[in-house]
Amino acid sequence: MTIMTDAALFDTTSDRGFAFLPTRRAAEARLQAFLPSAGKAYASKRNYDFGPDDRSNISALSPYIRHRLLLEQEVLKATLVKHSPSSAEKFIQEVFWRGYFKGWLEHRPDAWTRYRADVQHLARQLEDHGGLRKAYEQAVSGATGIDCFDAWAHELVETGYLHNHARMWFASIWIFTLGLPWQLGADFFYRHLLDGDPASNTLSWRWVGGLHTKGKTYQARASNIDTYTASRFSYPQGLAPSAPPLDEEPLGPRVPIRLADMVPDTDSPALLLITEEDCHPHTWQLGGARPVAATGLLATSKRSPLEMGEKASAFAFGAVNEGLEQAQQVFGIECSGPKSSDDWAASLIEAAAAANTETIVTAFAAIGPVQDQLEGAKPHLEAAGIRLIQVRRPYDDLTWPHATAGFFKLKTKIPKILEGLGLGR
Repeated sequence: MTIMTDAALFDTTSDRGFAFLPTRRAAEARLQAFLPSAGKAYASKRNYDFGPDDRSNISALSPYIRHRLLLEQEVLKATLVKHSPSSAEKFIQEVFWRGYFKGWLEHRPDAWTRYRADVQHLARQLEDHGGLRKAYEQAVSGATGIDCFDAWAHELVETGYLHNHARMWFASIWIFTLGLPWQLGADFFYRHLLDGDPASNTLSWRWVGGLHTKGKTYQARASNIDTYTASRFSYPQGLAPSAPPLDEEPLGPRVPIRLADMVPDTDSPALLLITEEDCHPHTWQLGGARPVAATGLLATSKRSPLEMGEKASAFAFGAVNEGLEQAQQVFGIECSGPKSSDDWAASLIEAAAAANTETIVTAFAAIGPVQDQLEGAKPHLEAAGIRLIQVRRPYDDLTWPHATAGFFKLKTKIPKILEGLGLGR
C-alpha cells in the first residue's frame, strides 16, 4: 500500500468561501445539501453570484463531477427522486452542458489543438512583449481598476472556484474591455479552476468571444452585474460598450467520435490506471478484466506552459488519491500513486511488471492532457506487449453523439437519454 495519504498534500481549503474537499464523502454531502433546492428554487436563483461565502443557490458540484468523484447519472437520479423533470429542468440541463461540451470537442478536436498551439505561442510573447505582459499581469493579479473583475481574479486564485455567471462576465471583460487574447484567459482559468476541464473551459471562452456559436458573443453589462451580484458590485465603470465577435480560420471538418476499447470477456488480470478524468474506478465496466493492482498518474502539470494553480493541482491530486483508496477498498488490491510523470509509458510499463500483468484498463480519456499522455504512451506499451484498454461510460455513449451543433439539439434528446440511463418516467 503506497497511496499518498497526507491530507496537507491536497488541502483545497482557503480563508475565503466554500471549502471543496476532494473526497467522495464531501461530494455526496454537497449533493444531499443541494437537492432540496434543485427544482424551481435553482431555476429562479441560479444566475445570482452572492460571493464566495454564499453558494446556497447553486450546486457547487462541478469539481466533483469533473473528476467523476460524483457521476452525472448519480446526480440526475437523485434529482429526479425529489423533483419532477419539469421543475428540475434547468438543473438537469446544466448537468448535460458538460457532456455537451465534451462531445462537441470530440467531434472537433481541431479546436483543442489550435488552442494549445496558441497558448504556447502567447506564453512566449509574454516574455518578449512588455505591453502584453503588463496588461496580462494586471489582469491575473486583479489590478485593472475594475472592481468586480479584480475581485473575481483574486477569488479564482485563492479558492479555485468562480460562479458560472462571474466566469462569463470575467471572460467578456477580459476579451472586450481589456482586449487580451481569449486563449490566455482560458489558460488562466484552466490553471486555477478546481473543475478545470479541457472541453468546458475552452469552448465556454470560445462562446463568449463569438467563436463557438458564430457571431454570438456575451457582453458584460454594468446593470446586469449590479442586479445579479445583488449590488455587491454596483454598476462597474469602464466596461466595453459593445462586444464584436472574434474571428478565426474555420476549424476542420467534424470527425467521428473515437471508439472505446473492447474489454476482455474472459478472466484477465489487469492493472487499473486512475487519472483525473475519472476517479470512480469500481463503477467502470470491466467485463472480464480482473483488477490485481492500481496506479494513479497525474497530467495536471500538462495543462499549460505556465505555472499551475496550487488549489487546482491539489484537488486533482486528492481526487486521484480518493480513486486509489476506493480501488483498494472495493477490489482489495495493492495501489500506488498518485504521481506526476513526464514519461507515462515508463511508469506504466514498470507498474504493469510489478503487477505481473500485460493488460492496463483505464477510463476513456476525452480530449485533453490525459488523452495526450495516453496516446504518447500507447506505442511504447504495445512494443512492450502491454495492451491499454479505455472503457467509456454509458452516459458518454448516449450523450456525445448528439453534440454536433448547438446545445439545443442535445437538449431535445435529454428525455431519451434519461430513458437510456434507466431514469425516464
